[in-house]
Amino acid sequence: MAPAAASGGSTLPSGFSVFTTFPDLLFIFEFIFGGLVWILVASSLVPWPLVQGWVMFVSVFCFVATTTLIVLYLIGAHGGEASWVALDAAYHCTAALFYLSASVLEALATITMQNGFTYRHYHENIAAVVFSYVATLLYVVHAVFSLIRWKSS
Repeated sequence: MAPAAASGGSTLPSGFSVFTTFPDLLFIFEFIFGGLVWILVASSLVPWPLVQGWVMFVSVFCFVATTTLIVLYLIGAHGGEASWVALDAAYHCTAALFYLSASVLEALATITMQNGFTYRHYHENIAAVVFSYVATLLYVVHAVFSLIRWKSS
């Protein structure tokens, strides 16, 4: 673990130290599970188009925003400024809330489609729900530790 994370430092990492500090290490897993949710929801059949649209918006938005933040942190665009710490905390709190709402709606849609849909579509939606809740958990943990970092900055 990097010294900044071990000592409760309040600065954002730059370069490849993004992949060695906690909670910034969670970016990798948010990227992976967010991408899985995006793929599964895009390929599945959801009975309510509005629900599928919201889940797709959340997964694509968070995927793109997470990718953008990773790249910006890798190139050191934040310059160690405290405003970026607040941005990081605000983004992860928003993403956690968005993913929680999307996960609940996707689970509700999956429960209602138990009868009348093919076995494959039903199981794709179950996988999307599971990965969506994993992504929600990752964003919540990242949000909590980002808020701690923001508070100490």
